[in-house]
Order: sequence, then C-alpha cells, then structure tokens
Amino acid sequence: MDNTLAFAITVVVLLLFVLHDLRKRKKIEAKSREAMEKGKFRSDGPQAQHPHIDATNCIGCAACTNVCPEGDVLAMLGGKAVIVNGYKCIGHSLCAEACPVGAITMVMASPSMGADMPRLTPQYETTIKNLFIVGELGGLALIKNAINQGRDCIDNIANRINAMGARRSGPDLFDVLIVGAGPAGISASLRAIEKKLTYLAVDEGEMGGTVAKYPRQKLVMTTPVEFPMHGKFKKMELSKEELLAFWNKVLQRADFKLRQGEKVEDIKKGEDGIFTVVTTKNQYRSHAVILAIGKGGSPRKLGVKGEELPKVMYRLIETDHYVNKKILVVGGGDSAVEAAMGLAYQVGNNVTLSYRKEAFSRIKERNAQRIADCMRKGKVKVIFNSAPVEFKQNSAVLDVNGKLQEIPNDSVWIFAGGEPPTAFLKKIGVGFGMHDMTLEASKEAKEATRAKKQQLVEV
Repeated sequence: MDNTLAFAITVVVLLLFVLHDLRKRKKIEAKSREAMEKGKFRSDGPQAQHPHIDATNCIGCAACTNVCPEGDVLAMLGGKAVIVNGYKCIGHSLCAEACPVGAITMVMASPSMGADMPRLTPQYETTIKNLFIVGELGGLALIKNAINQGRDCIDNIANRINAMGARRSGPDLFDVLIVGAGPAGISASLRAIEKKLTYLAVDEGEMGGTVAKYPRQKLVMTTPVEFPMHGKFKKMELSKEELLAFWNKVLQRADFKLRQGEKVEDIKKGEDGIFTVVTTKNQYRSHAVILAIGKGGSPRKLGVKGEELPKVMYRLIETDHYVNKKILVVGGGDSAVEAAMGLAYQVGNNVTLSYRKEAFSRIKERNAQRIADCMRKGKVKVIFNSAPVEFKQNSAVLDVNGKLQEIPNDSVWIFAGGEPPTAFLKKIGVGFGMHDMTLEASKEAKEATRAKKQQLVEV
C-alpha cells in the first residue's frame, strides 16, 4: 500500500513538472512568434554579421537567446533556435560563444545586403591590393569589432611589409597610411606603433569619429575589448566619456601621429604599387592604406521645404543645452529615439517624434521599452505614419496619414542616416557587387570545423 501511494505521488509530481514545462514552452513559443511577427515589419534581413544556425546540431538549450544583448534577434521555435529579427544583430558573437555544441557560427549578410558593400577578403582587403577597409564601412557596426579589425589588419600589413625587407624603405614613404581616427583607426595606429611600422593617421574631423558626436553618457561598449598598447577594458559597460578620456591620453603620446582637419580627396596607386593619398592640405605616399572612415558620411537630408533653416539639425551632442523648447525629432531608429528621450527629460521641453511607419521596428529592445515608458508617461508624443512636409520659423507641418497637421516648433532634429562614401570608393576603384556572403562565410566556417575535426582524428 505504501509503495503504491509513493508511486502515485511520484507520478503526480512528474506530471506537474511536465505540465509546468509544457506551459513554459508554450509561453516561449508564443513570445517567439510575436517577435517573428514584429520582425516582418522589415524584410531586408541582417545588415551585416549575424549568426548562422545549424539546425541539425542545435539542441534547443536556449543559451543563445538568453545572452543576446539586443533582445529578440533569436528565439526558440519548435525546440530549435531561429533568427526572427536579424536586422537587430550587430555582431556581438555572444550567441556563438554560448552555444555548447558549436551550432552557431558568425557569417556576413545575405546577397541583398551585399550590393552596396565593398567586396572584402577575410583579411579586410578590397579589390585593390594593399588597400583595406575596416570597421563600420565594411559592414560591422560594433565598436568592439572595429577595434579588433584595426588591430588584425595591421598584423597582416606588418607581415607583408617585413617580407619586403630593404625594398620597403624610401624618402617620405610610409608603411601604412590610416584614414580615420575613430575606433578602428586608433586601434590600427596603436598596433602600428607596436609593430614598429612607419605610419600616419589623418582625419577630416576630431579624434573619436562618430563616438565623439554621441549624446552625453551614451553607452558605447557593452562587452570587454582589448586595445593595443593598453590591454583589456574589463568593464562590462563603457560610456562615451570613458572611451574618449582614454583616446585623449592616446593623443598625448609622442609616437601617436595624427593630422586632423585633413579630408582625403583622392587615392591613386602607381605602377610601382605605391599609393599617393591626396588630402585637402598634403600628399602622402604609402605602401598600404587603411580606410577606417565609417559609413555614416554626410547626414542625409529630406529635401523638405524650409530644411535650410538654422533650427534644423542632424546631430545632437549635448541634450542639456536645450531647455524650454518645442522640439520635433524625425526618424525611427535608435539615434532618433535616444535623442527624443534625452531631450524630453530636459527642463520644460515639449518633444514630438515623427516616424513614417506604423510602429518602431528597428530599435534595440532596451530603447523599445524606454520609449514605450516615455509615451505612457507623456514625456514624448510619438506620431506614427507621419512625415514632415515643411519647416517654418515657429512651426512644422506634418503629413499625418494623408492630412496636414501644423505644430508649434522651435527646433528640429532629423535622423535619416547618412550618405555613405560609396561614390568616393568607386572613384578610387574599389569593387562592389552582388555575391552571397552568407554562403561564402558559411562554407568557410564549415571547412574550418571540418579541418579541426580532422586534426583531432589524426592526433
């Protein structure tokens, strides 16, 4: 009798566990399908590096979905990990690191994303030998990736330069010229010092690139990264100010060679293989060139009447400079949402955010939650399905679902992206074109895995 009762209790407990697990799985599936529906607002897929999931090897442990800092890029469906919001992926690679069975590898974007990107080798070399592109311009938006690429690119160049021996020397001839002093350019410069290369960095603006233009206290890195000649930043979160403070220390180094205020206008390669880099102030000769200029370029304008007014701006650096204003922010990406929220919390500001689509579909999960909270509290008024048609001295006219609406206005910020330096790259001869980067990178990943397994067998 006692055995029967114990058995019955065990069965009941097991059933309760099973039912609990089934309910949990149903909730996860429901959330995953909801995320997938949300992802359908965008059809262009991943922008650059993203995870490739081998469904055959995936064991459904959900480790990858738990570590992604961008929210619902990945989800569990049918007991397997799938990409539901690939456009949010910016290449953290944490999912690949967390997968216990190696079912995830990081690959580049799909063919549809390859048409407007320069063709690069795995060593970041363009179709022009010894001309390299690193960082955001090559398809990776993450600062950590830009730093790593700048460092690794110099390692490759150093090997080539050292193989040249005495042939590398020449009057006023650099081993490498680095265009851009953002994360990738600074990393490359420091690595060049470590490798004892002759180098020069040039930048048309201030040191720090796009990061220097970010709003105050913006988090710019959320994972540890290793900088040449410094070591690893061990903090899990690094603000704009902390990173710029480090870069300012770098600027004081006697061996850090940066010339600011020089925009590169042309790059020509001679028959002898030497590059001539023409800037607004000088000409430089170099064996190799690294382009680390980012892809933001000049702010994209809307072509709206009154856009030339002084009150219309495209970059927001310090939100606390603007108080007691009626403000319009135009855009639906992270930059627009962050600017609207930052301005809304300044004294006396009345902030309206205009977005042309019916819902936010391409912002980080953290920002999605924060803007929803701001909307509930009335801090930010969001007008979906709207677009500006005219900016006046004291107002702005919006097209809202086909009807014109005029609102009082003192200042406007437009976040419509930037005009990428595509024309410049094509002018100097860098090749573009459609090619299936996902397939190519997947093949490379599989070949590397196969080779590793073969080595283990041979041992």
